[in-house]
Amino acid sequence: MDSLFSNITFEEFLDPIRLSVRVSILAFIIVLILGTIIGKWMVDIKFPGKSIVETLIMLPLVLPPTVIGFLLIVLLGNNSLIGGWIAFIFKQPIIFTWYAAVVASAVVAFPLMYQSAKAGFQNVDKDIEEAAKVDGAGRFQTFFTISIPLASKALMAGGILSFARALGEFGATLMFAGNIPGKTQTVPTAIYIALDSGKMTLAWMWVITIVIISFIMLFIVRTRSSNI
Repeated sequence: MDSLFSNITFEEFLDPIRLSVRVSILAFIIVLILGTIIGKWMVDIKFPGKSIVETLIMLPLVLPPTVIGFLLIVLLGNNSLIGGWIAFIFKQPIIFTWYAAVVASAVVAFPLMYQSAKAGFQNVDKDIEEAAKVDGAGRFQTFFTISIPLASKALMAGGILSFARALGEFGATLMFAGNIPGKTQTVPTAIYIALDSGKMTLAWMWVITIVIISFIMLFIVRTRSSNI
């Protein structure tokens, strides 16, 4: 048993996990805020081409991760206008940094949060929102004190699923952020490299860790959903 772990250091095992958790938390915060706001906005308004916009929002769910990674490189890479602005403002390009992993994870996780948020807000009784406005509550006050609390279970489920999806992101992250140990190497990319280099024990350790975390996330979602 000791020989199985003799060539594995604690830091080698822990580094990708720490980075993955950090990336997933930041991606979770981004998609929670944007998904909640955009989900509510799309429920409340109607405009020409709304179905096209919603299709674009949901597109990352069905696109191959490599396509998402490619598009992120085109949009935010060193040769793009936006990427040039980012490099000028922050004195470094975003590509091949752990911030790129956050962006990639947020992009693939966003549709899950948006879908849950929209479903939650659609189930909110509009009469309650209108009654709050009649009583003098403004749009933002109604949103924060009425809409969000009533849709909280759906928002929580969407947030947890988004976190789990961000934690497991591989393809887009590998293309856009790369695989730099200690800097951009997340658990999924670390598993791939460990398997490719024959480090099966280390790969199994990461696999078991991410399976346990993902199981807990999904179990919480299912438990909360059964109580709705």
